[in-house]
Amino acid sequence: MLDIKPQYIVSDDNEPVSVILDIKTFHKIEAVIEDYGLDRFMDEADDEEPLSLSEAHNYYAPLKKKA
Repeated sequence: MLDIKPQYIVSDDNEPVSVILDIKTFHKIEAVIEDYGLDRFMDEADDEEPLSLSEAHNYYAPLKKKA
């Protein structure tokens, strides 16, 4: 798993209030969260019927115009 070496920021009464991570660790955590979200999205999409080619063109045409 990830080798996380956090640094803590504490309040005046010595209670932890924040964590500092090096950027490399942060990017790894971010990638894990994004992968999990993508996996969940793909699982939900498995139940949907795929679009035909003409349905896909009709669906994506307005999106291209906005971009």
